[in-house]
Parts: sequence; structure tokens; C-alpha cells
Amino acid sequence: MLNLTPRHQAMLQAMGVMLWVPDVPQRTKPLSPSQPDAVELPVHDAMPAPQPAVAPRTPSPEPRPVAVRAPAATPAAKPAKPAADTPEVWPPIPADLPSRSWAELQATVADCRSCRLCEQRHQAVFGVGTAPSEAADPVSVDWLIVGEGPGEQEDLQGEPFVGAAGKLLDQMLLAMGLQRRRDNDSQPSVYITNVVKCRPPGNRNPLPDEMETCSVYLQEQIRRLQPKFILALGRFAAHNLLQGTVPDVQAQALGKLRASVHRHGDIPVVVSYHPAYLLRNPVEKAKTWDDLCLALAAHPLSQA
Repeated sequence: MLNLTPRHQAMLQAMGVMLWVPDVPQRTKPLSPSQPDAVELPVHDAMPAPQPAVAPRTPSPEPRPVAVRAPAATPAAKPAKPAADTPEVWPPIPADLPSRSWAELQATVADCRSCRLCEQRHQAVFGVGTAPSEAADPVSVDWLIVGEGPGEQEDLQGEPFVGAAGKLLDQMLLAMGLQRRRDNDSQPSVYITNVVKCRPPGNRNPLPDEMETCSVYLQEQIRRLQPKFILALGRFAAHNLLQGTVPDVQAQALGKLRASVHRHGDIPVVVSYHPAYLLRNPVEKAKTWDDLCLALAAHPLSQA
């Protein structure tokens, strides 16, 4: 059956032609806009329009359990470090040193904790040589040799100048006719010590406050030993002993202080290079020999 437009149906009715209309409405294609009067054929027997292919649905995977990490524990706050300029507090050196015997003075130095050098030492290094006895205190030694501070071997053995620098010092003393332990009373007496009595860590230079603290012990040793002559070996020994005698001595290089006879109070002083320095700079040994000759010539024994 043809699908007729209302216009066609009206024309057929006017012509007396009866139309049969089926009970089930038929799907028709819409008219093309460009052909409004075109007659369309029924399309109920037409092949259905192909549908776009749809990919099969993949079932969603089961959600994996998610491990919940506990929050990291907050570390306990460390105690704040003291500011760099916070002064260290050390127990003072006893004020009654002059009233103590030589043995008590030595024991006081061995137990001293008046500066930071006590923290890493094995033992304090008091000195070696002719010393006051309980019956003869003080004495008057012929030579006082003052170095800067103990090294590694001195710290282990408890005696000054026992390493390589000590062997060189023994040769220097022997060339002067001296030795650290004399065989008899006819030989000149010698005592050897350092400005600081404990080894600076890593053999570094002693710090000003360390030297200032420990110089109390050195001055007490000088008072007891009453040396006739002092030989200062090294810049720090020279600066310590000549403070108050040589103007602005802390700014003076050792080379400008040597080759002269200075004074520590009433005691003549000659300064020279430290034996450890001479081991690193052997060319300076000739200058040191000149200093030793100057000390021998200026010693009161040579004037007698």
C-alpha cells in the first residue's frame, strides 16, 4: 500500500476512490526536505540499521587494600646547644699554691681541671730535671728550658720532650754541656717544662685562655726553681715569658725576638726556635746554634 500525503488522499476522495487504512500504523521514513511531496514506501520490512559496535564491558578489578602508614614519630627535641660566645666555666686553680710543697704542687697539676685541655689528656706533664726537695725548697737551678705544650708521646709518657723533638733537644743540651738528668752535683742543673701542662688536641697551638690559666703553674714553678737563666723554645713560650717586658710582644714574630737577651723579672731569657719547628725546617738549626751560644755567653756562670 502506498503511503499518501493528505493532499493525495483529498484528491482521491474527490475522485471517488475509497482508501483502505491498516490498523497497525506503519513506520515511515521522513520526507526529504528537498522533496516534500515525494511518496515514501513502507520500511517495516527493511533491514534494521546497523548499530555501532560496543566493546564488551570489562568488569572492574576488585579494589586492592591500601596500606595506611602510621605517621612517623616526631623525634624528641634535642637540648639547645649553648651559644658560641657562652663562656665555659671551669673550677679555678687553688689560690694556696705557694703554701703547697713541690710534691703537692705536682699532684695539683695532675688533677687539674681548670681548662678544656683536661678533657682529652691521658695525663698532665709537669716537668723533669733537678727539682726542689722537701728539705730544700726552693732551689736555684742553672737552666730552665720552657717549651710550648706536650705532644702525643709526652701525653702518653708524662714527661716533656720525649718524642723526636725531645731527642733533638737532648742533642742541643749535650752541645751546651747539659743534660736533663745530671749524673752528679758538679754538672749544671737543668729543669724542663712547658707553658701548658696538658696536650692540646691534635697537637694544635695552645689557646690564649689555656696559656693564661696554666701560666699560674709555670710562674709557681719559676718561683720555686729560681732559675739563673731561661731558654724559651717556640713563639708561645717566648710570648708568655716576655709579656710585660717586651712591648706588644704578642704581635712580635719569633724571628724578631731571638738573637737578644731579654728579662723575665730579674732572670735573663733567650728565645729560639722549638725543636719540632727545626725538624720541619732544618735550615734554621744554624740560627738556633747562634742562640744557644748567646745564652751560654750571657749565663751568669760564664761571668764568674
